[in-house]
Amino acid sequence: MRPSDLAREHGLSTQAVRNYERDGLIPPAERTGSGYRVYTRAHAAALRAFLALARAYGHSTAREIMHAIGDGDLDGALMVIDRGHEQLLRDRSTLDSVRAAIRRLASEPDAAPDRAAPPTPFTIGELARRLRVTPATIRNWEEARILAPERDRATGYRRYRAADVRDAELAHLLRRGGYPLDHIATVVRQLRTAGGTESLSAALDDWRRRLTDRGLAMLEASARLDDYLTDRPPGCIRLPARVPGRASQSSI
Repeated sequence: MRPSDLAREHGLSTQAVRNYERDGLIPPAERTGSGYRVYTRAHAAALRAFLALARAYGHSTAREIMHAIGDGDLDGALMVIDRGHEQLLRDRSTLDSVRAAIRRLASEPDAAPDRAAPPTPFTIGELARRLRVTPATIRNWEEARILAPERDRATGYRRYRAADVRDAELAHLLRRGGYPLDHIATVVRQLRTAGGTESLSAALDDWRRRLTDRGLAMLEASARLDDYLTDRPPGCIRLPARVPGRASQSSI
């Protein structure tokens, strides 16, 4: 196959296919005696796998997976995939927790949110590690009035109790869903005050659909990746070393 043959299937330009080869996302092309690129079924499978992975996990993670496979590190690639599934499961669990909170608030409109403190309140560093974000991100959420932690009277350090952790989980969930900080602040405020839960439920219905779409995309990506790993010829998996900033090869 020519670069145009691979490109046509996905609505890409031929230059995009060459760039994917240059960046180590598909194996290097074979060359004719006159220097023209020749792609095989393995290259087509690799391209399908990368594009499916990008839809499921994002472009950066898809690159990481394909690079690990190209370097012969299958376990490393699977570890990256596992992290993606772990995050999806975590998102679903958070979503279920928020829905339970909404049901509780809706059934007891005069009740305040459960603010029973855990045995040991989280520090900002512990909360950041739980969410896999930076402490600066947590502080940004506080500035946006999404979070309102108590302060230790002796040290002045932030103390994140059970309800604060719940609010942070919700903020993280909606942030990944593309919601702006001011919208998230409104949603969290609604959850705290048990007001306007219908709009909050609508937002969570939308995010549940996104999680379903992501789960289905992961299934497709797994199938495409399995096709590539199964059908690739011997020696096809190892790609040349990627040198940042190196000029691309001839684009014939």
